[in-house]
Order: sequence, then C-alpha cells, then structure tokens
Amino acid sequence: MTQRADQEQNIFIRVFLRFFAWVHRMDAKFGLPRPVTAPSMKKQRLFAIILLACQTGITFTGSLVRVTGSGLGCNTWPQCQPGSLFPTAGTIPWIHQLIEFGNRLLTFVVAAAAVVVFIAVIRAARRPAILGLAFFQGIGIIIQAVLGGISVHMDLMWWTVAMHFLPSMLLVFLAARLVVRIGEPDDGSMQPLMPRPLQLLTNGSAASLAIVLFTGTLVTGAGPHAGDAAILPENRLQVPLIDMAHIHAGFMYLYLGVTIGLLAGVFAMNLDHRIKTAAYWVIGACLLQAAVGIMQYWLGVPRWSVPMHVIGSGIVTAATGFLWSLKARYMGGNAQLTGSTEADRQREAVLTA
Repeated sequence: MTQRADQEQNIFIRVFLRFFAWVHRMDAKFGLPRPVTAPSMKKQRLFAIILLACQTGITFTGSLVRVTGSGLGCNTWPQCQPGSLFPTAGTIPWIHQLIEFGNRLLTFVVAAAAVVVFIAVIRAARRPAILGLAFFQGIGIIIQAVLGGISVHMDLMWWTVAMHFLPSMLLVFLAARLVVRIGEPDDGSMQPLMPRPLQLLTNGSAASLAIVLFTGTLVTGAGPHAGDAAILPENRLQVPLIDMAHIHAGFMYLYLGVTIGLLAGVFAMNLDHRIKTAAYWVIGACLLQAAVGIMQYWLGVPRWSVPMHVIGSGIVTAATGFLWSLKARYMGGNAQLTGSTEADRQREAVLTA
C-alpha cells in the first residue's frame, strides 16, 4: 500500500510539474516584454506579503458585511440581484447592497495579487513547493468564492458561514508560509532551525489554533450577529452562547499554554533571529486578540468589536504560520538573486547583453 501511495504521489507531482512548465513556456511566449527575465527574490517576497495582506484584509471586510446585516444585500450568486450582476433599486436597502457587492469586488483584488505572485514565481522558475503554494492560493480564492455563493443561496445558515470563514484562515496560514519559503534559495539544503521537541510544540501550537478557530465559528453561529435581519433564530446554532464561549475559551487556553511553552523554549535556547521575530509577532497578536475577546465577553459582543476580533484572528493565524514555517529553512546555495539558478543565469545574461 505504501509503495502504491508513493507511486500515485509521484504521478500527481509530475502532472503539476508539467503544468508549471507549460505555464512557464506560455508566459515566455506570450507574456509582456520585459527587460529582465525574472523578478528578484526580494520583489517576489514583496508580492507575497501583499497577497498575505489581501487574504487577511478580506476577512475583515467580510466581517463588516456580517455586523451591518448586509449578508443578503446581494441575495443571489454569482449575480447580485436576479437578472443583474450589479446592485439594483428595490426592496433591499442600497447600503446593504453596496457593502455586500463591495466585498465581492474585493475578491478580484485578492485574485489579482495571487496571479501576480504566481506569474512572478513561474518567471523565476522556482522550486515545486513554492509553485504549489502560489498555485493553491489562486485555486483557494476560486473555492472561497463558490463557498460564499453557497452561503448566500442557503440564506447564511450558520454552518455555511463557518465553512466560508475557515478556508480563509487556511489561505492566510499558507500565504504566511509562502512569504517565508519564497525568500529561500532553491539550490540550498533544508536545515532544521529548531530542535525536535520545539518542532513538536510548533505543530501543537498550529493544531490547537485550528481548533480555536473552529470553535470560534461556533460562537459566531450561536451569537447575535446572523448577517441579515431576515435570518430566523431557528437557523442559528441551537446552543447557548455562554456555553460556546466557554468552550472556545478553553481551547484558547490550550493554544496559549502550548504556545507559551514553545516561546519559552525559543528564547531560552536563543534560536535564530527570524524565529525570535516571528515569536514576537505571535506574542503581540495573542495579547491583542485576548484583549478583544475578553472585552467582547464582558460587553456582550458589541457589533463594532466583531471586525476587530476577525482581523485579530487573521493576524494570529499569519504569525503562527510564520513561526510554523521556520521549523526548518533552505539555507546556503548560490541562487541569491531570483531564488533559482536557472533564472539567475537568464537574468545575468540579459543584464550583460
């Protein structure tokens, strides 16, 4: 069974490599004229950071849709109103249509950022792991758009909203990983930056965060902000909000406990400065998110606090993604300009011609 699984995995990888090679040829043949064959590794990383910001930011605008009751401002999908791709005058208030339609338009901004990153790493002939991460961002955005359409067609049933939010956090996590990996030379060798016990704690931190995010969607499903005034109480999660909040807090304590143990090890062992920087981000994000969560609990989840909590979730997820990706790192190698030896050679040939 293991040998067969390995063979199937190798076939899968070969198919993707051929696809990436085909895209590279098409870009070279039909792409815009350019004085340099491939963008530098620094520019590729900048594109990846912009993509990460877009993936995190669109979760914030999505939360604005929810707390303003604009979730059904566009009450169909992919059209906004039946027979029209755009908002139309009618029974739905124009402000709700504008907010929901604006959030949909931002999907194209995120998609454009993903396309720019993918073209950049294709032109740089980066290693398959980076190509795969960039490609998955684009596919994930398409899947997210479809999931958003499903939630609209099902009148924002609480579980469809959760199904729409959680993949966004996965895309944020993987975008953070892309930012880390895209800055490594492809001809380097993978070197561990953490001892094995800390690597296990890093895995535990990421896994416990996933549970925290999942239970957070359950709190939202049981909470007061349904996304539209027309949504009936029986379409909400039939669990007392206070009970779900305690469950969510319990898993948050688990995440914090594992993460505190991890961070203590990072600083006690005086690990690589990049790991320490990621650790500072995790600490700051956790403190911010904890403050917002406690405030929500005592104030009864005021409307204005929800976007703050959602953007905090994105920041915590991104910081955890950075730290998780730094368990090991490609180091050494000669491809320090574009990240790949092939693109470095092509770029030098163009610059010296």
